[in-house]
Amino acid sequence: MPELPEVQTVRATLKDRILNKKIKKIEIIYPKMIESDLLEFQNNILNQSFIDIKRIGKWLIFELNDYYLLSHLRMEGKYFIKEHKMPIIKHEHIIFTFEDDSDLRYHDVRKFGKMNLINKEDLYEVEAIKKQGIEPVDDKLTKEYLLDHFKGKTAPIKTILLDQTIISGLGNIYADEVLFHAGIHPLRKTNTITKKEASKIVEACKFVISKAIEAGGTTIRSYTSSLGVTGLFQISLMVHQQKDKPCQKCNTIIQKIKVGGRGTYYCEKCQK
Repeated sequence: MPELPEVQTVRATLKDRILNKKIKKIEIIYPKMIESDLLEFQNNILNQSFIDIKRIGKWLIFELNDYYLLSHLRMEGKYFIKEHKMPIIKHEHIIFTFEDDSDLRYHDVRKFGKMNLINKEDLYEVEAIKKQGIEPVDDKLTKEYLLDHFKGKTAPIKTILLDQTIISGLGNIYADEVLFHAGIHPLRKTNTITKKEASKIVEACKFVISKAIEAGGTTIRSYTSSLGVTGLFQISLMVHQQKDKPCQKCNTIIQKIKVGGRGTYYCEKCQK
């Protein structure tokens, strides 16, 4: 599943490939992906050019001349750039055709991805955008901020770290890595986290996400950057998907459990 570093990689790569291209045609093969009124989406996006690409959490924000196109990749969404004459293959659901006869194609095996065309002034009125928390590398992410949001929460800390209204863009892979670097067990009750531990979580968030962005994200399971970019952070993973392998710090065998229904990896010695 693409997380913040992967989405950032897709954003940066697309910026080099599609800016200033004008849309002359749109094909919507799977309409359920479009959250806007379908007819308005089809009509309003024609003759619009991509002038910038932003990111908020795991959302890609394509800036057009008159609108924002919001795109969430969900589990397996990918973008491909192809010549228009190439045949449309299975799982290519939204096709943007540019004036130069190249396509931007949205590919999604599970069909969970979403797109929404909105007026620019309405960006922060969209519920999914409005409720996003602070990003892992933002200076506003402090121990005080975390402790304030941890108050009264008895759920496991791993579950709370996945709450996008608290930390935006942190997903399953990186939550495991953050807790490992912070030395905190994923089942630890959130309201028992101390100031010192909250500070360690902040430091681990900034370290792990910064390194993952530098590496282009993590190529894992079915996720790869379909634009020719391969994430390399998987070679730096300390615990995630390392079950039955020795911990790189203490040589203890990495364990796997379920936390909130999510596969969770940890070292029982480093994360007591």
